Amino acid sequence: MIKVSRFITLDNFITKQENFHPGASGEFTSFMHDLTFAVRLIAREVRRAGINDIIGLTDEINVHGEQVKKLDMIANEIIIKSMNHTGKLAVMASEENEELIQIPSKYPKGKYVLVFDPLDGSSNIDVNVTIGTIFGLYKRVSTGEADCNADDVLQPGYKQIAAGYALYGSSTVFVYTTGNGVNAFTYDPTVGEFILSYEGITIPDRGKYYSTNEGNTYKWSPEFKKYINYLKEKSYDGFRPYSARYIGSGVADIHRTLLYGGIFAYPADINNPKGKLRLVYECNPLAMLVEQAGGLATNGKDRILDLQPENIHERSPLFLGSKYDVEECMAFLNGTK
Repeated sequence: MIKVSRFITLDNFITKQENFHPGASGEFTSFMHDLTFAVRLIAREVRRAGINDIIGLTDEINVHGEQVKKLDMIANEIIIKSMNHTGKLAVMASEENEELIQIPSKYPKGKYVLVFDPLDGSSNIDVNVTIGTIFGLYKRVSTGEADCNADDVLQPGYKQIAAGYALYGSSTVFVYTTGNGVNAFTYDPTVGEFILSYEGITIPDRGKYYSTNEGNTYKWSPEFKKYINYLKEKSYDGFRPYSARYIGSGVADIHRTLLYGGIFAYPADINNPKGKLRLVYECNPLAMLVEQAGGLATNGKDRILDLQPENIHERSPLFLGSKYDVEECMAFLNGTK
């Protein structure tokens, strides 16, 4: 399903966008070229995972106490080694690394700060379900030649200058925003290029789908339980019941929500009172994309992009999607409905 008025490659699209900014240096264009190169390498490994025996777990435990999948580790290494020598980045932060990833002294430093989840939805790797890479991009705030510090990464999401994700499924799709709308590109292996496939994505004001893990119902707050039960009730206006759609890969669930509307919800619960998704490299990039498409993203009380992170791996509840649906969910959560 192609929703475009023209055929254009990602590189050409970015170059044309650069022409609207007379002071542009070309650094962002180069950064995106390097990042999509890493995405193509990860997509190759995902496609060949079973053949190359890189499905399954390693013996390592990451900073979150989770056993690391082989493909997680490979994707993380691909992004680091594709980006750390380019001269565009000042520092990186990843879900798989406890500390900041500094740029080696033998390479030049740039002005950008890259945060990323190298392989979101990794619990689905072994069963061939869509997974993805999430990224956010900031400008460095520290000064001098010394290594960057936490302040460079712990910026509120509204300061992102770009955000996006790559999906590895039946096709490889790259979705991104620079604050001027959301566009999606599909990789065509026959020509070796990402081709514009969705132009100016706009999320519907209201959808027909809700996406949440109902296996956690017993751990939810009474307010959120009430909201989900409400969505499943038949209404006289015909808007309800909603249909449940839950894949378990955040990028896949949110990609569907972005295109078709509705709500994606990952609330806090009794086991995770601060939420489970990571604010810096999951919630913030996804929130920027959804807002740029006309939707809303909140932690249940406050706008996600206004939150001030306190540590790299901070967690947060996340509710995002169509404007009407998120507002209605917040009304339940705050006891006004």
